[in-house]
Amino acid sequence: MVEPWVQNGLREAQTISTEHALREAAAISYLVGKGYYPQVAHQIVESWWHH
Repeated sequence: MVEPWVQNGLREAQTISTEHALREAAAISYLVGKGYYPQVAHQIVESWWHH
């Protein structure tokens, strides 16, 4: 369930900081584990970086 977000983080790590990519993948995985739909979790985490 979280593999697509891990792969996304690996791709993003090539263009943004590795630290940011890891934090994003971990946060999305955490929210998915809490019961959020993966796409919703991604939207939530993306919104955090824009505040």
